[in-house]
Order: sequence, then C-alpha cells, then structure tokens
Amino acid sequence: MKVLVTGGGGFLGKAMVERLLAQGHDVRSFSRGAHPDLEALGVTCVTGDLADPEAVRHAAEGCHVVFHVAAKAGVWGDYASYFRPNVAGTENVIAACRHHGVTKLIHTSTPSVTFQGVDEDGVDESLPYARRFLCHYAKTKALAEEAVLRANGKDLATIALRPHLIWGPGDNHLVPRILARARAGKLKLVGSSEKRVDSTYIDNAAEAHLRAAEALEPGAACAGKAYFISNGEPLPMAELINRILAAGGRPPVTRHVPARVAYWAGAVLETVYRLLGREEEPVMTRFVARQLATAHWFDISAARRDFGYTPHVTMDEGMRRLAAWLALSLE
Repeated sequence: MKVLVTGGGGFLGKAMVERLLAQGHDVRSFSRGAHPDLEALGVTCVTGDLADPEAVRHAAEGCHVVFHVAAKAGVWGDYASYFRPNVAGTENVIAACRHHGVTKLIHTSTPSVTFQGVDEDGVDESLPYARRFLCHYAKTKALAEEAVLRANGKDLATIALRPHLIWGPGDNHLVPRILARARAGKLKLVGSSEKRVDSTYIDNAAEAHLRAAEALEPGAACAGKAYFISNGEPLPMAELINRILAAGGRPPVTRHVPARVAYWAGAVLETVYRLLGREEEPVMTRFVARQLATAHWFDISAARRDFGYTPHVTMDEGMRRLAAWLALSLE
C-alpha cells in the first residue's frame, strides 16, 4: 500500500516508517523540514506545513492509509501556535483523506486530553475530555481528536491512539530532558514519589499504530474510537525517573518539592514570563507540576481486545536497550 506518515521524521514517526518499510509498503513522509535519513531508506519526503491545506492535499495524493503523527507538543506558547498545526492541521488532513478517497486515518492523540490535574488511577476510555485544560497543547489535541472521531464513516474509517510518555533509543524529548536537568542539578521529585504513572516504549507505541491500521475498516470495533496506549506496567514516578537516570549513568534523584509549592511556582513563572514576553518555556508550569504530582496510568484492555495490541517490549528490556543506546551516544 501507499502510506502517508505526517511527522515521519520525528521520534514516533520514524519508528513507524521503518516498520512500514519492513512490511513492504510504499511510504511517504510529510514534514516541515528535510529528512535525508528517511530519503536514504527509500521514503518519499514531502515538505510542507500542516496549516497549508494544499500542501497536505498534495502529500496525501495516491495514498490508501494516513498515519497522522505530526503535532506541536509542549506546554508553552500562545494558543494560535498550537491551534494552527494541531486543530487546523488535523482538519486539513481529514479533508485531504476525503478528497483522495483515503480509507483509513490513524491519528496520534495523547492522554492529556482527559487530564484535569487530578489522579487518574487505572482509568479507561469512558473518562470524558477535561473540562479545564492546563495547557494549550492538551486543549488543541482534544479538539483534534474530536474532529478525527467525528470524521469516521463508511468511506473513511478513523481511530485515535493515546500513547503515554513514549521513550526509548532515539528519544529526543523525554529522556534527554531528564538527563539534562539531572546534569544541571535542577531535577527534583514533585509531591508523593509513590504516585504511579504509565509510559510506552517506542517499539510498542509504533506497533500499536500498525495493529490499529490492520484492524481498522468501516464498521470495525475500533472505528471511530479513541484508545489509551502504554506498556501496561505503571511505576511510581520516582522509580521511572530514576531508572531513566540509571540508564544514562546518573545517580538517582532524591530531592523533593511539595506539590502545592511546585504548582504555585509554575503559576508565578507563567505570569512573569508572559509579562516579560519570554518565549522559552519556564522551568516549571502548572501543567508540569500537576503531571509530576499525580497518578496517571490507564486500562489498556480495550486496545488489546479491539485490535490485538500487545506491548511486547517490557520495561526491563526497554531500559536495557535504552542504556545500550545511551552508552553509544555518549562515547
């Protein structure tokens, strides 16, 4: 099949592209920048902006399946900078699918669409969208997910996957950020270190998308629905962070900050940064403080049941692979 992956040069996107190529598919990537590493693998790379409907339509021409992975992530910036790629961009992807008769659209969402700053202990997809969002990313991703699920029908089958905290070899966000803060002496635990959180090893996250695509068709059990995705092995936040630190050869973090102090520090910093017009992300925000201080792990039985998702790479094996990759990266 001819397959389009938006954001094919990113961490998750590239992992999916490599698996699709291994299955013999004709793969196209759509990104804002050039990716010679993908071209070297035989991927057709199309450059453009998600907010440009003509560029998106051109990228999807001739494709049978679209994996919409690209988005603006993060917790800082003005609303428009998130709305354009995450909401308008997703609407452009849906329109392009309809224009070219694409039959399957697999959308990468996030568990943040349900997060309201309180514990989420073993919740499933019956949990509604948040009523109050703590960052623009979460709000715009919720709007995008809703649009994708509304688009499901007899001609275009859609599904949204919500992988949580993707990590592993090649990670350019979560793992490097934790290690950098540890090296700078700025890493602290927030609130209770026993709150459990889910995470997803990169191979499992990619596999979930491919399995969803295989099962997806009009009228399928998974069509028009959203699914939480994780390793299914929730760990206390302190243990997850310290295992990542250990993989990078760093000592464990032991310093704690009370959850309330972190939250109000985030609120103050957000206000100061806005008043000063600073574009860089504050060292703490309300969203990050709540994420670090609360439990968020999920019941993934629906994904197991409806499209056969199985997280084959365990946390232990994933950490071994991460340590090996980091050792090579630091040489």
